[in-house]
Amino acid sequence: MPQQGLFVDAGLLLLLIVGATDPAIIAKHRRLDGYSTDDFDLLIEIIEAGGGLVYVTPNTLTEASNLLRQHGEPERSVLVARFAELIERSDEAIVASAQAAQRSEFPRLGLTDAALLEVISEDQLLLTVDSDLYFAALATNERAAVHFNDLRP
Repeated sequence: MPQQGLFVDAGLLLLLIVGATDPAIIAKHRRLDGYSTDDFDLLIEIIEAGGGLVYVTPNTLTEASNLLRQHGEPERSVLVARFAELIERSDEAIVASAQAAQRSEFPRLGLTDAALLEVISEDQLLLTVDSDLYFAALATNERAAVHFNDLRP
């Protein structure tokens, strides 16, 4: 895997997809309550500063897909099409579920987050809004995670 880029959690992946499709939808998507177009712009800045690559896991993609689809038509079809484009451009890290489930954090954080903990490093940081995931990542490697809310004005 290349040395630049970052993993984003499912919530930020959702923000990325919706904002890249149409920033005006951010305010309308029920799973993005509390986010703004400024947050989307900040997310883009962070991704670009990290090399422009977004790393994903199948688990994160699945969770983001489920969140994304909680929006009505006709916008949902456009969002899903943009999601497909993002998937094509993403670098996907495969983690066996059995491997992720062996992590001590699995019972508390679940499969998606446990899989992320398996793949993050100082070279492939995790950007997250989930405080539990953030602190678990720091416990694994104190330089492997950034909390998005710490970067918001």
